[in-house]
Amino acid sequence: MGWIITKYAVTAALVVLISELAKRSDKLGGFVAALPLVTLLTLVWLYVEGQPATKLANHAWYTFWYVVPTLPMFLAFPTLLPRLGFWLTLLASAVLIVVCFGLFALVVRRFGVALL
Repeated sequence: MGWIITKYAVTAALVVLISELAKRSDKLGGFVAALPLVTLLTLVWLYVEGQPATKLANHAWYTFWYVVPTLPMFLAFPTLLPRLGFWLTLLASAVLIVVCFGLFALVVRRFGVALL
């Protein structure tokens, strides 16, 4: 039980750190948020917990493919925010991610990458 609490605490501290950095500097906050720190932490947690190398490799592989269709949201959000306000922009961004993911999954399936 102590291990799971440690994992939550470290991961939560990372999110808090990024939000605090973003308050002070848009560029620094964005830069640190863009780093794959959560993925790296996940890989560390899986490794420490004795998961096989194939599990770690698969996690990194699928993370790459799942990140790609989320990228349009980062362009849409600042464009929609002044027009729709925060909550509607957040909702529209979530819908955009789902649509982009579905379309992306259909495209990459033709190249042998099964995301669904």
